[in-house]
Amino acid sequence: MRAMVLDSAAQLTERNLPIPEPGPRQVRVRVIACGVCRTDLHIRDAELHPPRLPLVLGHEVVGTVEAVGSQASRFAAGARVGIPWLGSTCGFCEFCRRGEENLCDQARFTGFHMDGGYAEFTLADERYCHTMPARYGDVQAAPLLCAGLIGFRALRAAGDPKRIGLHGFGASAHIIAQIAKGQGREVFAFTRSGDVEGQKFALSLGATWAGGSDQSPPEPLDAAIIFAPVGSLVPAALKAVRKGGSVVCAGIHMSDIPAFPYDILWGERSVRSVANLTRKDGEDFFRIVEQIPVHTTTETFPLGEAETALRQLRQGKLKGAAVLQVAVGGL
Repeated sequence: MRAMVLDSAAQLTERNLPIPEPGPRQVRVRVIACGVCRTDLHIRDAELHPPRLPLVLGHEVVGTVEAVGSQASRFAAGARVGIPWLGSTCGFCEFCRRGEENLCDQARFTGFHMDGGYAEFTLADERYCHTMPARYGDVQAAPLLCAGLIGFRALRAAGDPKRIGLHGFGASAHIIAQIAKGQGREVFAFTRSGDVEGQKFALSLGATWAGGSDQSPPEPLDAAIIFAPVGSLVPAALKAVRKGGSVVCAGIHMSDIPAFPYDILWGERSVRSVANLTRKDGEDFFRIVEQIPVHTTTETFPLGEAETALRQLRQGKLKGAAVLQVAVGGL
């Protein structure tokens, strides 16, 4: 099979690898589409360090089950599935027992601990796969598996805000803006300074206001979610939320948060992070996107142009989400 492999030189190289054989609880999935996530970029740029190299990236995988392991019974051959970031957990630790499997110390992640979807085939534990909503084509569904899921977890972590700020209007924010709007919330979008096209994009998705990250919203916000990996946005977001408001950091990696005066935190404002996701997050999220029509804006790239997709993500040149179209026929 063809695969884009991250090697020790921190670059993706196209290689021919053996088609993998599923273990007892695994399914082998023929990859149709795989979203390109900022976490992939952090791994590619050595800001996050996977436990092994070489490695196949990609954890927003949509494809069809081609083979099943000896103890796998959840999906039949030909079923369409989604493979997310969370690849497995221990099931026994205090976090798993409390329904917080996203915090399991033994968790393994797709495209980090095990090979992911920048390839024609991949393996996954069937217990951690999702049945994808039929209303979405393969390419349109791919960003839902991380940009959507992590954004949704961050939105819930923000409480029940009437006015919410979204910092970094990329793959996650463009999905969550539509969900927040569908729930009756007002969305305030913050883009890179001077990104007029990004601000127009946010307004086209129903944002009440859109401006640069160096601007203040026209009224105090109840909460803010930071999707951009920029630590300096934390004090900026704190300044924009009302007393009792919250700031949620949604990324797996962020540059250092600078020192800031206590008075912008005072007034029972809070700062918190979200980490990974749970299978229940997926179940809840996919029910919601069946009720609230969400359109994912995507730019597609062939598998061999994964580096191009990552470069455009790094440079902020994408509108919505980048998706690798691995197999011909992906919608």
